[in-house]
Amino acid sequence: MKLLIVEDEEAILNSILKYFEKENYVCATASNYITASEKISMYDYDCVILDLNLPDGSGFDLLTELEKLNTNTGVVIVSARNSVDDRIKGLDLGSDDYITKPFHLSELNARVKALIRRKSFKSSSILEINNIKVDLKARTVLLRETPVIFSLKEYELLLYMLRNAGRVISKSSLAEYLWGDDMDMTDNYDFLYAQIKNVRKKLKQHLGVDHIKTVYGMGYIFEKA
Repeated sequence: MKLLIVEDEEAILNSILKYFEKENYVCATASNYITASEKISMYDYDCVILDLNLPDGSGFDLLTELEKLNTNTGVVIVSARNSVDDRIKGLDLGSDDYITKPFHLSELNARVKALIRRKSFKSSSILEINNIKVDLKARTVLLRETPVIFSLKEYELLLYMLRNAGRVISKSSLAEYLWGDDMDMTDNYDFLYAQIKNVRKKLKQHLGVDHIKTVYGMGYIFEKA
């Protein structure tokens, strides 16, 4: 799952980042409004952990931007503000949960997990397309009812493609989803090509067809049968 952590306090940002990376989330970060706004406009996230007080803008304005983008991204507000008015305003603008500082990272993790479960695939724990069945809770994949082992990155790639079936996904969006901010450290997509090759091979082997198609000059698309 992919998170965007928006927090201007470096110590808090790093502690949240390290915790969720250990929980096997792919994490991107933003310490100001401008960076956060650019990232939500360019990439998809399962959840945004959002601080309201940013040095160059308001978290409430980012909520408004997310609503305009009409995404299925969940939002957990993390704020030192504990007023009822702020909670109500956040909910009215589209946030899904609100937790006040200080907080335990384990509680934040539980809230993020609960939120993603509620929002993902209309609360269904099973995703099924083209004889591919993914159990989101067990993180298992069946291809024509046969269990097939996928590595963590292969699983996340397949899941992302299924969630965006019929939609062209750029290489940069897919790479950023799988590796977060770490993608900025490379100047090529060899690591992405390797994962796509592995997933395609398994789909072809067990389904007899590769549903992931290359859209030259643009990226990839998962074609529904």
